[in-house]
Amino acid sequence: MVRELKTSWDLKGLMHDEKSCRELLEQKRWNGKPICPHCNHSSEYHYKLKREGYYKCRHCRKTFTVLVGTMFEGSHIPLNKWFYAIDKFLSNKKGVSSLQLSRDIQVTQKTAWFMLNRIRYNLNDTELFIQNKFDGTVQVDETYIGGRNKGRFKFNRGRSTKQKVAVFGLLTDKRVYALVVPNTSGRTLKPIIYGLVKPGSTIVSDEWQAYQGLSIEYRHEMVTHHTKQYVNEKGFHTNGIEGFWSHLKRGLKGIYHAVRPKHLQMYCDEFAYRYNTRNLDDLQRFVQFIAQPSTRLRYTELVYNL
Repeated sequence: MVRELKTSWDLKGLMHDEKSCRELLEQKRWNGKPICPHCNHSSEYHYKLKREGYYKCRHCRKTFTVLVGTMFEGSHIPLNKWFYAIDKFLSNKKGVSSLQLSRDIQVTQKTAWFMLNRIRYNLNDTELFIQNKFDGTVQVDETYIGGRNKGRFKFNRGRSTKQKVAVFGLLTDKRVYALVVPNTSGRTLKPIIYGLVKPGSTIVSDEWQAYQGLSIEYRHEMVTHHTKQYVNEKGFHTNGIEGFWSHLKRGLKGIYHAVRPKHLQMYCDEFAYRYNTRNLDDLQRFVQFIAQPSTRLRYTELVYNL
């Protein structure tokens, strides 16, 4: 059985051994009691096979490992390299590039890019936010990512979505949620707010016209940026969500350089996940990630369907 992990150094010492990584995943995912991913029956229905890490369910008669039904299923990359990639990805505050990861674990850049996107794919907390809505004081704001005109040296300014992608965000002192949206009109943003924020909460926004009318359901506080106001007379501001936008854009520009619009949502989920787990240390964040349910992303889905 794998030894108890107390520090990130213990985790790094475990990564040289494929068996230890598998046992750690079994421990964190199953809590020592194997569960068949095919019929969801627990350990009294299973027995170990001679092949290391394999079990057979007495109920449905199917074989399985701890990898079945997870993001690791079907991958030819050793689990210890996966664990290194996850640790590197989650502990670096601005992420890690596929080129850097490919050099670190001796795989191709294409393979490293696919691995990183499999990780990002499992960082989406939309369902959690729908079930556990924002309350208290909620900062809302929108931003635009991308948009370099041909023949120009500066990025375009303004709210046009012809060459930029709009992203809408909600933030409290505990968590943030960022969503790629087709535009920033009231018809687009208000349903999102109504769906994710409890009635009676305080909404803090700038003077953008899309937020007009929120005072019917919420206490609406406004900061008028066009008059160079950054904190209104009651002490409300949107500095938190704007700080998150700054971190997101620095990461996209400095580490990833270019992101396709169809993949941008996964990158927003990546930076939101790091923000929402900022009070955890690197080991706690890693263990939390591998213990939670995950979904396999196929390469064809990533390239053609997303």
